[in-house]
Amino acid sequence: MIPFNKASITDLEVKYVTDALLNSKSSGDGPYTLKVYEEFKKRFGIENMLLTTSGTTALEMAAILADLQPGDEVIVPSFTFSSTANSFMLRGAKPIFCDVRRDTMNMDENLIEGLITPKTKAIFPVDYAGIPCEMDTINEIAKKHGLLVIEDAAQAVGSRYKGRVAGTLAPFGCYSFHETKNYVMGEGGAIVINDASYLDRAEIIREKGTNRRQVLKGMVDKYTWHDIGSSFLPSDILAAIMYAQMQRFDEIMEKRMMVWNTYQTELVELENKEKLIRQFLPDNVEHNAHMYNIILPSDKIRTDLVAKLKEQGVYAYICYVPLHSSPLGKKLGYRPEQCPVTEDYGERVLRLPLYADMTKEDALKVVELVRDILTK
Repeated sequence: MIPFNKASITDLEVKYVTDALLNSKSSGDGPYTLKVYEEFKKRFGIENMLLTTSGTTALEMAAILADLQPGDEVIVPSFTFSSTANSFMLRGAKPIFCDVRRDTMNMDENLIEGLITPKTKAIFPVDYAGIPCEMDTINEIAKKHGLLVIEDAAQAVGSRYKGRVAGTLAPFGCYSFHETKNYVMGEGGAIVINDASYLDRAEIIREKGTNRRQVLKGMVDKYTWHDIGSSFLPSDILAAIMYAQMQRFDEIMEKRMMVWNTYQTELVELENKEKLIRQFLPDNVEHNAHMYNIILPSDKIRTDLVAKLKEQGVYAYICYVPLHSSPLGKKLGYRPEQCPVTEDYGERVLRLPLYADMTKEDALKVVELVRDILTK
């Protein structure tokens, strides 16, 4: 069997988790959390990062920091996970869905200005498949119209845009360390505070609205309630897993990249025969091999491929049902024709299995099965 995803766990993760359980602090903001911050600073130059319980709660923190209010509008792609929209809908803000580009499946930056109204307060671009959006253009639009940008980089840890690290391309960046991501802590995430003027409030929001982190830093002798917030910080036991993953960063990246490159090379023939479209990679991006998509000619062909792969013990995933045409999207009054490219791709995109412990033989087996099924 070749599963869709499998976290890469070794004796190193077990060693650190055991240490956190027996010899360290198991609640939030312990020594392993600090070690994770050191790893991100050393590797990516990230100065201000806060671990969270998930990528979802990182986005929720960003929505609070953005001071989004009921009635505000937020421009967001429809081709994303529900967490992106939920994060600001919980503040009462309304999603304004932007269609995606046909090449990267990222938010089409050329459509953004046409969606801006006096109620628009923020833009939430999503780095789909670990490929950063055209952030320079998006940031220019935001500056022109006085909007805040929150980069949903949940899938993009380790990717770069024009040499700059994904997650650092806007005032806030949000990562996910869910077990389906490249680097995992089971459930977890992080918010990167790239505008340091927000850092103090971010620390308070993350600690149930209190200034408890200032006590831990020795800045005050007691903490009190200062703001709204929640318990957004994860256990140091989970941070111990993440610390091991970061120490194995290059190993995990190289293994995933081998699988991605195998797919990209071996599927050329099928693309030339117009049986599928391979993953697209812009010239100005260094990606992290988070996922490998193929775009099939129709929903019927995709459904048949998924079923026949499963019969052979290979599990592929259809990705997202677009938010604007999902059950809740329809209930809120959105229409499928509002995002035609998203609607089209939502019926034809398929994610192939990709995880660090896949072998080249596994990847070649997937390719062989895909080739056999699509050419019969």
